[in-house]
Amino acid sequence: MASIAGKVAIITGASRGIGRAIALKLAGNGASIVVNYAGNAGKAQEVVAEIEKLEVEAIAVQADVSKVPDIQRLFEQTLERFGKVDILINNAGIALYKPISQVSEEDFDAIFAINVKGTYFTCQQAAQHMAEGGRIINFSSSTTAMMLPTYSAYVGTKGAVEQITRVLAKELGSKAIAVNVISPGPTDTEMFREGKTQEQIDRLAQMAAFGKLGDVQEIADVVAFLASDEARWITGQNIRVNGGIA
Repeated sequence: MASIAGKVAIITGASRGIGRAIALKLAGNGASIVVNYAGNAGKAQEVVAEIEKLEVEAIAVQADVSKVPDIQRLFEQTLERFGKVDILINNAGIALYKPISQVSEEDFDAIFAINVKGTYFTCQQAAQHMAEGGRIINFSSSTTAMMLPTYSAYVGTKGAVEQITRVLAKELGSKAIAVNVISPGPTDTEMFREGKTQEQIDRLAQMAAFGKLGDVQEIADVVAFLASDEARWITGQNIRVNGGIA
């Protein structure tokens, strides 16, 4: 998508999984990429190296999105290097699958800090620094429309992200900043497989109309479209990229 060429994109949690796929997709379309990571510098630098092979610029920036000073530093370093921010992809997140009786206060605070607080305050920085006509793409989950035992804390965070997205779409509309949310279904990543048996994974895969898990590239393709000028009339929407899971 030629309309992404020359744009600057911050992608949180971009050292692996869906975030990595998005970084490479947008870079392949000509965007300069800020690869945010929390702890794995080696993996982040590998993504940067792959992007540089595409002859576009990329930097890796360590920042824990659960901490507002880290978020501020992420944007400061982006602006210092590139002078602008056009696209924000709030991909960073963690999962928690426990019965409510087993969810500790620490569990609750940790998942809300990354999934909700991180999304909220990166959006705040984007609202302050993003160029007119920018794009914010947040991440929810198709599980918010399902009633899956042990998912209460996780879907609680994703429901919050969906509502934040709707309000910000109206709030930032005067700057022509489009704000949307992507809700993947079960997607084959390390985080998705963590803590699940093969039987559980197979059962979730069969819930999709296509009878398989999603692929990270399938998510990245939709993100790239929403980040482009071709999606300029789409805002405040929840796009369920889930293969028809029900």
